Amino acid sequence: MKGCVRVKKKHRIGITDTTLRDAHQSLLATRMKLEHMLPVAEQMDEIGYHSVEVWGGATFDTCMRFLEEDPWVRLRALKAKFKNTPLQMLLRGQNLVGYKHYADDVVDEFIKRSVSNGIDILRIFDALNDTRNMERACKVAKQEGAHIQLALSYTISDLHDMNYYLNKAEEFRQLGADSICIKDMAGIISPNAAYQLVRELKEKIGLPVQFHCHYTSGMASMVYLKAVEAGLDVFDTATSTLALGSSQPATETMIAALQDTEYDTGLDLVKISPLAKYFKEIRKDYKEFDISDSTVDVNVLMYQIPGGMISNFISQLSQQNALNRLPDVLEEVPRVREDFGYPPLVTPSSQIVGTQAVLNVLNGERYKAVTNEVKNYMKGLYGRPPGNINVDVQKKIIGDEEPIDVRPADLIEPQLDTARQEVAELLLKPEDLLSYILLPQIAKGFLERQLSRKTMLDFGVLNGYSNNGKTIYPL
Repeated sequence: MKGCVRVKKKHRIGITDTTLRDAHQSLLATRMKLEHMLPVAEQMDEIGYHSVEVWGGATFDTCMRFLEEDPWVRLRALKAKFKNTPLQMLLRGQNLVGYKHYADDVVDEFIKRSVSNGIDILRIFDALNDTRNMERACKVAKQEGAHIQLALSYTISDLHDMNYYLNKAEEFRQLGADSICIKDMAGIISPNAAYQLVRELKEKIGLPVQFHCHYTSGMASMVYLKAVEAGLDVFDTATSTLALGSSQPATETMIAALQDTEYDTGLDLVKISPLAKYFKEIRKDYKEFDISDSTVDVNVLMYQIPGGMISNFISQLSQQNALNRLPDVLEEVPRVREDFGYPPLVTPSSQIVGTQAVLNVLNGERYKAVTNEVKNYMKGLYGRPPGNINVDVQKKIIGDEEPIDVRPADLIEPQLDTARQEVAELLLKPEDLLSYILLPQIAKGFLERQLSRKTMLDFGVLNGYSNNGKTIYPL
């Protein structure tokens, strides 16, 4: 920059690009197709990113449910294009990429297959920050030689002070974490809080620290700048035309902000500019799913509710012709969260707390009706919450039943062999079995269609054959 003296680089900041995973999950309902990723994958590979997030989260489900894509094929196709840049995924601990806990044999096989198909970095988190739910995934990932990044699900409550996060980070270090991520899914952390947390993590834990923040509250760019000053190593951004709103800060903005400082990323804006133009055009193809809103969501600041939860509330209440009750639901969420022991509002706890808040408001009586997920939460089947569950609420929901005090997965029998017997005739590759176990209803139909295309079989006819209720395929 003319007139400026270039400062000697002391601590170059790395950037993880989320455009191919969390950015379109946040803005386009996870609908971006592989055919729109591959044309620019090699170009993205030449940018010099620390890593590119391409898999995990909701993408596994959406590929089969809506896009008629095999998520494993997507991963392999992207790996073939990214020859220089590590590929990263988001893993929900013992939930993997599903919505409940799975047996250890499933966790083992899933991680082995994920790494062999192209994943280099696993960002592993648990919705309750219960490290017991992360142990198995860490063990297997370490054996497979992957980089293990354990994520602190960030939230705010009287329980979640500096000591809480430092203690969790120390547990992560003992689990074998290679790095730690601060995962601010709601975009609620303040710049000053970010500075203090990063500084303490760097001083007390001594591992590389990465920041993942959503722009929902409008603070994320400021958060990153203060975190960088405190010693941050890497942060997550998205290409500008798929950034901001409920997505991440814009890559180009952060590169420019740090240029000619001791934290210069070393990335070239000229190389990224064509990507922004490309995704601007591609985004038009997804306008029916485009839920972007570039304005600051004040509800996030007031109620600590992620933007995705607000959208779900609007949908649920509209179906009940009760959209006028939205303010009541927003006020009920913090109360439910307190009753439940202050869980961070991230999948699946965000859905559990949110749905219960809606039920409480619409029924006019708190906990008159509860979902099975809430019952299981009260039984301890999702893990140990950060705080104490309201005893009266717990008793109202599960009576005198004693909650479990062991790791939830310890109670789950091995699943691979049983599942293989259920769908052996549909499996074209080992990964198909994992798809079925994680999302049985969605995957079974997908696998039938996949096999039908390959063999020209009509499963509409074949499914009519049965013996004692079990489908028989006369192959």
